[in-house]
Amino acid sequence: MIVRILGEGQYDLDDHALDALNGLDNQIESAIESGDEAMFRTALQGLLAAVRTSGTHHDLDSLDESDLILPPPDATIDEVRELLGDDGLIPG
Repeated sequence: MIVRILGEGQYDLDDHALDALNGLDNQIESAIESGDEAMFRTALQGLLAAVRTSGTHHDLDSLDESDLILPPPDATIDEVRELLGDDGLIPG
């Protein structure tokens, strides 16, 4: 699976990494629903850190499409709210 962090690049992740990422995604959703900026910031940074540590950089010269697109680390709570689908940032 190819995951893009906007403004940063693409990472290759194994499908089994989604379980851990979904837990962090749920925290982001909860923070957005409650308007908790501190919890949102912590959860977003945790999600992006998990992608970076669980994945490997995707070839920069590749034109492969991303399976998931995540917001940049400096995204606001309102910007991420607009990106959320029915399943959050990460389906499943």
